[in-house]
Amino acid sequence: MASGSAGWLDSPAKYGRVSRFFHWAMAALLLWQFTSAILRVVAKDTAVAGFFWSTHFSVGFSIFVLVWLRGIWGLYNYASGHRPSYAGIHFGRLAVLGHLVLYALMAMIPTMAIVRAYGSGRGFTPFGIEIFAATGERIPALMAPANAAHGLLGWLLLVLIVGHIMMSVLHRVVWKEDILSRMSAR
Repeated sequence: MASGSAGWLDSPAKYGRVSRFFHWAMAALLLWQFTSAILRVVAKDTAVAGFFWSTHFSVGFSIFVLVWLRGIWGLYNYASGHRPSYAGIHFGRLAVLGHLVLYALMAMIPTMAIVRAYGSGRGFTPFGIEIFAATGERIPALMAPANAAHGLLGWLLLVLIVGHIMMSVLHRVVWKEDILSRMSAR
């Protein structure tokens, strides 16, 4: 490994600084996002729910950007042979599959919402930055996938994230495999 990349790139033993940043930044954004969604369900007409919901689209766009950057970074590290392996870890192949499903959902859910926003004709301006202008023209075919599945896939993602957390604890407590240290700064 070149001295300039020490600690920044992933290694066979652990994830580098960039991968850890993407992981924990997305964890924080997803926590915020799920807080907004849960409050919208259980306390819809409250000020706190309104505050969190007002950030839902901008935070979702941030997740959209980060998941694509994270995916590109992960593929670069994988192609370079820098990613930690799941060999020798309990259910390692299932862990790979589980991570692929998590990535797919983290990419699909906000993508569907952005396409729905375009199809609704209302425009999209996360953080006040215009991604596309309002046209006023509704395109039902672009709205239908998100109308049908955005929320459902979001709740599925939450269940899988809880499972992801539980599996990291299970690896540590039951199988004595300290896989969490691969994603921590130590």
